[in-house]
Amino acid sequence: MVDLRALPPAPPDADEAPARESTSATMALARAAAAGDERATQQLLESLTTRVERVVHVIMGIGHADADDVTQLALIAFTQALPAFRGECEPTHYASRIAVRTALNARRRSRAMRARYDDLADADIADTMTTHDSALAERRKRLVRDLLGVLPPEQAEALALRIALGWSLEEIAAASATPLNTIRSRLRLAKEALRRKVESDPVLREKVEEVK
Repeated sequence: MVDLRALPPAPPDADEAPARESTSATMALARAAAAGDERATQQLLESLTTRVERVVHVIMGIGHADADDVTQLALIAFTQALPAFRGECEPTHYASRIAVRTALNARRRSRAMRARYDDLADADIADTMTTHDSALAERRKRLVRDLLGVLPPEQAEALALRIALGWSLEEIAAASATPLNTIRSRLRLAKEALRRKVESDPVLREKVEEVK
């Protein structure tokens, strides 16, 4: 089984620990945008676009052909979800969660199309057969991204936020307005499902052995 704990989280933003004033300003923009202020909405989108792009790249992989389109879809989905924003979590977490969900859905569609047209010709794994550490790490991440696609959406989202973005359980619970114990349960079920999937699939088992 791929050791999910060994995968590094997404590189932190340069402003990962913003000043309290900056956080308050973002929250004020989000509340105004949620109330229908178009100027606040535009300013909020401008401030969050880079974060959303990074989240999409973490889930889909840097250089993915659809990453730019998925980023735009995530920003649109975030804008559409703003009226429901009540300030229970940071706007950046709200946007990041929507970006994760959008990117996971895009990967599922892409995976289904690939299965339909090339019968699982998995170029993601086969194209890097080097033993170089950086290449091995990238292959691990690619394999985990593919495995996320077989999970139920809520479990995949929780696991992606945990292992790809490095969120704490408390942050995931707050962003999804879900009890902490439910998040724990989703993560446990997700890991068990992935373990069963790998153990029951000889091809996946071989890939896992390659990236250990």
